Amino acid sequence: MSKTSEQKHDMVMRLALERGFFFPASEIYSDAPAGFWDYGPLGTSLKKKFIEIWRRELVKRDDMIEIDGAQVLSRNVFIASGHLESFVDPIARCSKCKAIHRIDKLIEEETGIHVPERLNLNEIIEIVKEKNVRCPICRGELVDFSYFNMMFKLSIGAGGLEAYLRPETCQSIFVDFLRLFRVMRCKLPIGFAQIGKSFRNEISPRQGLLRMREFYQAEIEVFFNPKKANNHPKAEPLMDYKLRLMPYGSRGILDISCRDALEQKLISSKLVAYYLALIQQFYEKIGIPREKIRLRELGEDERAFYAIEAWDLEVETSLGWIELVACNNRGGYDLGGHQRVSGHEMTVVDDGEKVLPHIFELSMGIDRSLYCIIELGLQNGGRNILKINPELSPVQVAVLPLISKEPLVSKALEIYEMLKQEYDVVYDESGSIGRRYMRQDEIGTPYCITIDHQTLEDGTVTIRERDTTHQIRIKISELQEFLRSRFKK
Repeated sequence: MSKTSEQKHDMVMRLALERGFFFPASEIYSDAPAGFWDYGPLGTSLKKKFIEIWRRELVKRDDMIEIDGAQVLSRNVFIASGHLESFVDPIARCSKCKAIHRIDKLIEEETGIHVPERLNLNEIIEIVKEKNVRCPICRGELVDFSYFNMMFKLSIGAGGLEAYLRPETCQSIFVDFLRLFRVMRCKLPIGFAQIGKSFRNEISPRQGLLRMREFYQAEIEVFFNPKKANNHPKAEPLMDYKLRLMPYGSRGILDISCRDALEQKLISSKLVAYYLALIQQFYEKIGIPREKIRLRELGEDERAFYAIEAWDLEVETSLGWIELVACNNRGGYDLGGHQRVSGHEMTVVDDGEKVLPHIFELSMGIDRSLYCIIELGLQNGGRNILKINPELSPVQVAVLPLISKEPLVSKALEIYEMLKQEYDVVYDESGSIGRRYMRQDEIGTPYCITIDHQTLEDGTVTIRERDTTHQIRIKISELQEFLRSRFKK
């Protein structure tokens, strides 16, 4: 990591800790495990608003159905899904200091060599020997190479029934598919969505919200008839929208329409093009600059074990390109696996034909997305300012009496009470007005309302805009209309 990257990452972490966005769980105890984070008031508000826009721009826009599945699932679910066998990372132990390392990531950090996901353990060991990769802590020799399953195993009840915390939210959707399809009277194609926590026993959790053991996912699973993937009924309006594609083997990003990408066979179907467009549009709408987004195609050696086609939506930060959404064509892998292990037929009827639906997923990391929003928005041009989409701002409006004296305080509190039923508002009378403006800039508050002596004379207040510091005076009676025009209600 470069010095500039470290500085920007440190800025984000300092803001998160000092202003209550997020902080380590159990931090007052010395045995607190890494990879677990608590969201404070500002982080909780930011996350809630991010999810609201996700629901509006993806779930509601596409007429999806949302569920909320259990976090603990049976062992057989993960036999069927392949996670018991394939959800593993390669590890090695240092012969000297006994530290355990995730060896593929260590190779990349020490040598710059990318280790494909499907490279077998013997090939990894050969790279370690050839490049003389050693323990980064004490430079000891690496030994005891093995695979480590990242699922959290549980013992349920007095009888000790074996179960697991889910490593991804989607398995509930797959297992519940038949019931959902019938009771909701669905037709293919249909998307099911879920937001919730997933759990992965990461070997080396690090970089705050970027690699966690307990994290939030927003997953969408689209079930479709594979014979009709090129005849998706909703695709046509987005066919001229330009995707930021980085096909496998390419070194550059193509700004190319969905239509042209299909004609050039860069994307497998209209359905896939449509959902790639939806997810890219979502990140543009929440305020990620278009030039910071790419959809990178994964090669066969990089794809997850269940994927036959894969695109990662990545965002460029000071730490490099960070994967935020795994866009996977899972084919018939999931329903086929659950049909085989459970003995329940998972087919449905589509236009008189019995079909085992295929699945295209948009698996989003919420925590990672929030980190990128904060990092890209955090600027320091003489003052710390969090320039994020006002719809996402944890605090939308700050009400500030010019000085902490009557009757300004009473009038400010009156305005605060008027606004708090509709907006996320704070009242602050502590310190100079300049210092209070700086506090609100740092947490991303888009509008500050100042009550001064002129307010008492003519019923007007000053509204200060975060990004420009421009100030205007308007009547108190016009405040609601002004704010409604700035926030979608």
